[in-house]
Amino acid sequence: MGLFSFFKQELAIDLGTANTLIVYEEKVVVDEPSIVAMDRNTRELLAVGIKAMHMHEKTHANIMTVRPLKDGVIADFQAAENMIQGMINMVEGRRKFFTHLKMVICIPSGITEVEKRAVFDSADHVDSKETYLIHEPMAAALGIGINVMEPMGNMIIDIGGGTTEIAVIALAGIVTDQSIRTAGDELNDDIVEYVKRMHNLLIGERTAERIKKEVGSAIVDLENPPEKIAVNGRDLLTGIPKQIFVGHEEVAESIDKSIAKIEDAIIRALEETPPELSSDIYRTGIFLTGGGALLRGLDKRIAEKTKLKVFVADDPLRAVVRGTGKALKHTKEYTFLMDRRSM
Repeated sequence: MGLFSFFKQELAIDLGTANTLIVYEEKVVVDEPSIVAMDRNTRELLAVGIKAMHMHEKTHANIMTVRPLKDGVIADFQAAENMIQGMINMVEGRRKFFTHLKMVICIPSGITEVEKRAVFDSADHVDSKETYLIHEPMAAALGIGINVMEPMGNMIIDIGGGTTEIAVIALAGIVTDQSIRTAGDELNDDIVEYVKRMHNLLIGERTAERIKKEVGSAIVDLENPPEKIAVNGRDLLTGIPKQIFVGHEEVAESIDKSIAKIEDAIIRALEETPPELSSDIYRTGIFLTGGGALLRGLDKRIAEKTKLKVFVADDPLRAVVRGTGKALKHTKEYTFLMDRRSM
């Protein structure tokens, strides 16, 4: 057993719709877009992560790019397994043979048993001997330093690429939660539709993501608004490439309805919260994590809607994977927080 445990290797994986992050030996060693490029005919893997993203929406007839996860869950099993294996292979210093691989993988709180089984199966196919699943809000709470064991209510809102996870946590469990499939990808779609409708310009998913990052805003009145940015696309009237300039006001208008859906889900979660925990949340406030937490003015908008304090976590993009890494390090202490499968 001593020799066997010597080869034991442990990975914490935040398997996200937009990005996948891996922690190995308590460090984030992989942070790549959740996308693969494959041969359209043979399904042979050609590229993973950022290399595949560079090909996205620029491929020819023989190559396709696939985002294996949709709305936070696996939509293409083969592509997901290829992506997980490819990203595990990116981990430098990892012994690839004669190892006992143990993984903790983060999943949305609203996932079904069938979708959960798909994650376990994908882990089995990359030869994981011990696989644990932890819900995103719980991982996010661990990642921002909340003591989840205490009898204290904390509200976490994790806005990822495919889902927004809203949960009230106390005594190492999720008391109330809302998992909605309105998140970063939906905001990108809103921007694409807005630019098409208002400017007769067709832009791609990557361009919409750039607009969101560079001038995205949840409110019109910003204290330090970003400068307008140039956006290139195809004119729908002439078919000729064209350039326009987009500012944060237009982005705020385009994503307003989707942000309102997130606000409604937050109110529903608060309405279902027991009164003693509501009292705690009034004192502690709401914590925002995930890539969506970086959207300008979102914390202010949620604060105005709920009349509560809203805090954006430090490095919100990595909060979930940091928490997943803590769960990996203290598996025995946090066993009751996770689902497990062993081989």
